[in-house]
Amino acid sequence: MAVYGVLSRLSCALFFCAHFLRCASGQVRYSVPEEMPRGSFVGDIVKDLGLEPKRVTTGKARIFTASGREYVELDRDKGHIIVKERMDRELLCSSATSTCSISFEIILENPIELYRVTVEILDVNDNSPAFPRGEIQLEISESASVGARFSVDSALDPDVGLNGIQSYSIHPTDHFSLKTQSRAGSGKNVELVLQSPLDREKEEHQYLTITAADGGNPKRSGTVKIRIVVLDINDNAPVFKQNSYRVSVPENTAKGTLLLTVNATDADTASNAHIGYYFEHTTPKIRDLFSVDASTGEIRLAGELDFEDASVHEFKLQAKDQGGLSDSSEVVIEVTDVNDNTPKITLMSFSNTLPENSPPGTVVAMINVQDSDAEDNGKVTCSIDGGLPFSTESSLNNYYSIMTDSSLDREEKAEYNITITARDGGHPPLSTTKTLWVKISDINDHSPQFEHEVYKAYVSENNSPSLSLLRVKAHDADLGANARVSYFIVDTDLNGALASSLVSIDADSGVIYAVKSFDYEQLKSFCITVKAQDGGSPPLSANTSVNFIIQDQNDNAPQVLYPVQTAGSVLAEMVPRSADVGYLVTKVVAVDVDSGQNAWLSYKLQKATDRALFEVGAQNGEIRTVRQVSDKDAVKQKLTVVVEDNGQPSRSATVNINVAVADTFPEVLSEFPDPAHDKDYNDDLTFYLVLALAVVSFLFIVSIIAILSVKCYRWRRERMFYKSGANLPVIPYYPPLYADVGGTGTLQHVYNYEVCGTADSRKSDIKVVPSSSQSVLSMDFSGGRTGPRLNKHPADPDVDPEQKPPNTDWRFTQNQRPGPSGAAATPEVAVGTGPWPNPPTEAEQLQALMAAANEVSEATNTLGPGTMGLSTRYSPQFTLQHVPDYRQNVYIPGSTATLTANPQQPQQALPPPQAATAQPEPPKAAQTPASKKKSTKKEKK
Repeated sequence: MAVYGVLSRLSCALFFCAHFLRCASGQVRYSVPEEMPRGSFVGDIVKDLGLEPKRVTTGKARIFTASGREYVELDRDKGHIIVKERMDRELLCSSATSTCSISFEIILENPIELYRVTVEILDVNDNSPAFPRGEIQLEISESASVGARFSVDSALDPDVGLNGIQSYSIHPTDHFSLKTQSRAGSGKNVELVLQSPLDREKEEHQYLTITAADGGNPKRSGTVKIRIVVLDINDNAPVFKQNSYRVSVPENTAKGTLLLTVNATDADTASNAHIGYYFEHTTPKIRDLFSVDASTGEIRLAGELDFEDASVHEFKLQAKDQGGLSDSSEVVIEVTDVNDNTPKITLMSFSNTLPENSPPGTVVAMINVQDSDAEDNGKVTCSIDGGLPFSTESSLNNYYSIMTDSSLDREEKAEYNITITARDGGHPPLSTTKTLWVKISDINDHSPQFEHEVYKAYVSENNSPSLSLLRVKAHDADLGANARVSYFIVDTDLNGALASSLVSIDADSGVIYAVKSFDYEQLKSFCITVKAQDGGSPPLSANTSVNFIIQDQNDNAPQVLYPVQTAGSVLAEMVPRSADVGYLVTKVVAVDVDSGQNAWLSYKLQKATDRALFEVGAQNGEIRTVRQVSDKDAVKQKLTVVVEDNGQPSRSATVNINVAVADTFPEVLSEFPDPAHDKDYNDDLTFYLVLALAVVSFLFIVSIIAILSVKCYRWRRERMFYKSGANLPVIPYYPPLYADVGGTGTLQHVYNYEVCGTADSRKSDIKVVPSSSQSVLSMDFSGGRTGPRLNKHPADPDVDPEQKPPNTDWRFTQNQRPGPSGAAATPEVAVGTGPWPNPPTEAEQLQALMAAANEVSEATNTLGPGTMGLSTRYSPQFTLQHVPDYRQNVYIPGSTATLTANPQQPQQALPPPQAATAQPEPPKAAQTPASKKKSTKKEKK
């Protein structure tokens, strides 16, 4: 209200200062149940105060609470008051208060208006009645009269009104009933009323349950257990179990010894059954010798018994309860004579420290033994506990010497407790013990012992000097200076270097430190010898070996061995435009001087002129074509391959590879200029080019002469056969040992080989795989030829136990065969497999010879040094998989001959006409633009 008055005065003052401001006030009251969840609706301020909906927003309405804690909040958009924080009526208000509410003000600006809002919190039945204790115990005497009242604790319920406690009930109702009476405030007094007499002998305990219930909906209740103990009255006298008690004790029984225990019982309980034990009409001497515990009935010896003074002691005991009822019994104690004098040990001489190297027979102590008893009770013998390296020896009567009987070892046992026992000859015998503590002094008789015979430490290379590498530990079983161990490195030669130049050791702790930084590539491991020496005199020592293994780190980048990067000339790999998918362009070879996973290399294509054309093997570094090379692909292709190791962090190296996509050298030279025209002219290269040209020319001339000679010889022989009689059988004509698949008259200088090599050369194989525009030159070393192999699995071209033709265009079609243009295949003879219809003319044979010679010349040029690196597959540095093995089968595209060097593999002859007739005509080979032009010219001719 004080805040409300201040705000009211402030708003009125503002009204007089500015005419556009006004002050208003109002009050609204709401009621909400307690425990409402957050966001619950409380009231509509806009509707209840008669405000415009926009006024709440434009006036920046807000809630002000004097206590500072807000249980509600204002939703400006809807003008509603909603619950902000859960409200517990029992926490906010006292349970004695009938009403509970919170008040706050709503303030609006422009003009300022103030409204007071009161929210009454209604109680809900969320608490159950509860008693202060879970169980109540009452003690009621069995002599209690009917109608007696006994007060019990009432239950508590923090709820109010009907939600508070409304009724009490009791169960069972055999002996008690329940009576409630209202008291000042909201509580009630609860009392138990005895309805019938109690009898402890019939029922010693009573168990009741009181239930308190409230009036809420649904009802809640609480219970309390009542345990009633029925108290007894004194109506029985104590009774001893025995009429008399008798016991015999030796005369040397110690004071406080329990002699016997008497016992009496009482049928009553509690205090009526509490029995006390007392002496009845005894003399003072009995009271001095014996004592009786009034509670337990224990009779103990209070003085010293002497058999010579009295042999029997008699007296009476009385048992009495608290009600005055009693009973008595007689006690007789007999004293027997015993050997009650023990031997006495006197120490005359003693040395408490012995060196561990003391010889056997060394005297440790001298003792004297006496016993005041007579005869056998006075005869004494001395002994030492077994298991000790000591013994006793009697030199004089009643005198004994304690001496060593074996060697001593301090490391095994540093001290001994020698227990000397003196025993007399009585029945039972009496004995006396005396313990001597002997300490064994140390001598240096143990050398240091390392924890491990061999130590092993792993050290990463490039470590910092003074790095702690390993700690060796040696233990010495001796003591003091004899056990103080110092560590030294035995300086030995380690491949020209001393051990002290590599590592050092802390003489006290045994920690080994690195003297310098290690390099795994220079030193992979080394072994040193560490010496441990104690501080004894003379000192003892021991050695151990420490193996240091240097662990590799990725501190070396990969090195590319091939292709070699040169700065003087442009090197390029040549890829024909007829190359198929997976054509091997070249292989990147790299090494890493690191080891382990730091040397695991992976290859990745970083940049490429055409990424869709090439790919590189991640593990082997092979660069292959991804798709079929087309005429649209650029001649000059530049690839950048990254070689990366598997270290952490990884290191890498890059290599640039130039690839020429072309079929002829002129196309390549147009993109890659001849280095002979560069400023740095290489005389050696010119010499090799001239030498290669001379060799190629010589080989060309020799090949022409040889081929012409063979052809003339065969031509004459065939003319002789044609001039023979008509009875001679028709000799089929076979094409020569060369073939031109493209029909261009010249052989292409592109060779593809797939080699599978094993340790057994008889199991190796080679396939000549020509592309659609390639021609393959095959040479028959044996002079014989066979027909093509039969396809044993025509339905599945991938399943062939023998080597199959490289592709489907390996035979000549009718238009591609050398021979007269008018030759045609007959239905009986399959195209490309049967005999020639007519022998070729001399012009056609000469054309074929010229093509073969040209192929030989160009193949020789490829192998020479003047290729400017265009085909590295024939260089000595290339891998073995590019070197053909001519010992295996060679298939000649378009020919019926199969050359083989394997004597175990039979050569297959020409297929019979029936088998050949069933073969479908193979599709025509794909032609390059150059072959199309030449074919067109040939057809025109």
